Amino acid sequence: MPSTSDNTAEEQQKKPAIVVHDVVKEFDIRHSGSMKESFISLVKGKSNYTPFRALDNISFEVPTGQSVALLGHNGSGKSTTLKLVSGVQRPDAGWVRTRGRVAGLLEVGAGFHPNLTGRDNVYLNAAILGMSKEETDQRLEDILEFAGIGEFIDTEVKRYSSGMYSRLGFSVAVHTELDILLVDEILSVGDAAFREKCNAKMKELSQSGKTMFVVSHNVNTVKELCERGIVLKKGKIVFDGPINEAAEFVTPKKKK
Repeated sequence: MPSTSDNTAEEQQKKPAIVVHDVVKEFDIRHSGSMKESFISLVKGKSNYTPFRALDNISFEVPTGQSVALLGHNGSGKSTTLKLVSGVQRPDAGWVRTRGRVAGLLEVGAGFHPNLTGRDNVYLNAAILGMSKEETDQRLEDILEFAGIGEFIDTEVKRYSSGMYSRLGFSVAVHTELDILLVDEILSVGDAAFREKCNAKMKELSQSGKTMFVVSHNVNTVKELCERGIVLKKGKIVFDGPINEAAEFVTPKKKK
């Protein structure tokens, strides 16, 4: 007879890690390019903005432990979806739920304080993700070794290149206690050796039962990392299924 703890673990596995339900997100697009044009529009009672629906009633669930790629061309709503799942933005309609601790790599250097050193930012970011100082102390050497930025760890991060930002940001996220990892194009930054190290680490996290939600234009990368693909087009889901089939939606067709 299975133990109570085993049953609890099985029940947790059955529960979705991410739920997005009937989500709508709109932004205002500004048209006038100068103060004069804005003033004229204001006098005439015209709006300088038109609404843009970035996401149009999208719904999906991600089971615990699944690795999912979010695919689509520029402007399809991928990054907006990721920001809603991370909690950085809120939907205008519908709702988003996540289960467990979420670590997001949404923008290079997001969450870093420019006037603090890399070392200080490690502790700051880890604390934001819910880690205690003692837990971060225990993982610091692994974080620094993975990032591979050497003596620059004690330099203010405002002096970092985008590659150094991404190395340190990725390293902190994947070495903290997390249940869900959100990644937005971070794997496109850095040299080939570092990208390969990132791929290996993400495969390790996936195999250990972590949930991953990845946005990338690199179809070959997501085919290696993910089992499922959700394809967005103009804010709507046009495909949700096996990653190889999803990849066909965004791969340019060869002319005969």
